[in-house]
Amino acid sequence: MSSIAGVRAGLDASGWPAARRPAGPARNVATVALRELRDAVRSRWFFLYTLAFAALGLAVSFVSGAGSGGAGLSGFGRTTAGLINLVLLVVPLMALTAGAGSVASDRERGMLGCLLAQPVSRFEVLLGKYLGLGGALLACLCLGLGACAGILAWKGQATGPESILWLAGLSFGLALGMLSVGILISVLARRAAVAVGTAIFVWLTLVFVTDLGLMAGAMALRLRIEELFALSLVNPLQVFKMWSLHSVEASLDVLGPAGLYATEEFGPGLHAIFGACMLAWVVGPLLAAAAAFSRSSPT
Repeated sequence: MSSIAGVRAGLDASGWPAARRPAGPARNVATVALRELRDAVRSRWFFLYTLAFAALGLAVSFVSGAGSGGAGLSGFGRTTAGLINLVLLVVPLMALTAGAGSVASDRERGMLGCLLAQPVSRFEVLLGKYLGLGGALLACLCLGLGACAGILAWKGQATGPESILWLAGLSFGLALGMLSVGILISVLARRAAVAVGTAIFVWLTLVFVTDLGLMAGAMALRLRIEELFALSLVNPLQVFKMWSLHSVEASLDVLGPAGLYATEEFGPGLHAIFGACMLAWVVGPLLAAAAAFSRSSPT
């Protein structure tokens, strides 16, 4: 259904008791979020990303088991370490492209004008889209990683599942941050193809160019370790990598001098630093998208 009234009709048909229905802005946000969640779950990308997570997670487990000299599936901890690099590639791309196609595609098809003609504010529409897509991403991560963890447990490798739970939570945080960036791109772009193309360019920049730029800058500008660590905190993918390694009690010296400096200088306070950086990537682009959406044309 293209309008907020149509979505509400769908909610009424589902048997939501009238006494328990949220009123006003909360109801508007909920109906838009459920519409966005329903459309995302029905789309092809949801199925493909979920299947890819489960298949690649098991493949990483087999490779980890072979690398440790064993045969078959390895345990949760070793699998989690291998999945970190997989998450760094797949989750940002998934969240950026999903967010980039949200507002721009509705604008291009003329659905955004119909939606905004209903008694709903632009912030409610944007927040509803964000929550709906966030729910779809969470379901995708839980289904993919849950399938991997379930098969590992079935094969008798149920040792330390907390690492998988930590990875799922941190992956969802990274997904929310990249979703905020994707929605900001979608609000600023006039066409869906331009928004998705820009999102892919941002993904390539974060994954490849930033790492190479840090290494080149450290050598060319002779950056100090403190400056190199501060620059690493600017990239949400680097924050996720360092936070994931720190959460599974791995040494950050695998990230070089910056990681070793962070461990020695901040110790337990690293969780707060990483959490603040990730929260800034979630809130900052979303607020910027809300400000730009309030002044943009629906057509």
